[in-house]
Amino acid sequence: MDTLSKEQRHFVMSQIKSCDTKPEVAVRSYLHKLGFRFRKNDKRLIGKPDIYFPRYYAVIFVNGCFWHGHDSCKKVRIPKTNTEYWASKIQRNKERDKEEVKALLEEGFRVGVVWECSITGKNRAKKIRELSENVALWLEEGFDQNYKEF
Repeated sequence: MDTLSKEQRHFVMSQIKSCDTKPEVAVRSYLHKLGFRFRKNDKRLIGKPDIYFPRYYAVIFVNGCFWHGHDSCKKVRIPKTNTEYWASKIQRNKERDKEEVKALLEEGFRVGVVWECSITGKNRAKKIRELSENVALWLEEGFDQNYKEF
């Protein structure tokens, strides 16, 4: 049983952003400080990646652990109300993500996925800095890795 009315639930869900989320902005900001130039949410690419590096022919998705069903993550917990709906929604998201990554790899892109849990919590600034430095190494030197999760 949902504790909110249909209108209240609609309002709450409408406030959830699909782009320019805090983790996404934080990663982009630090990568920009490191000197990387990119496009954000390029509609011309499959899946509309969060960050697109034309120079490196690489894309980065910054995924929320709940919405994208990050395996073995503490943040992934199916809500106790309407569990059937949420389980199928998250499963559809995971399948769509796999299809998009596969299509991008087939087009010759390198694909990186940053998980929300890797840059949140205690020492957030340090985690973002270290993650951004790892992404920078992957972009500049990791040409043998077409797919990488951070």
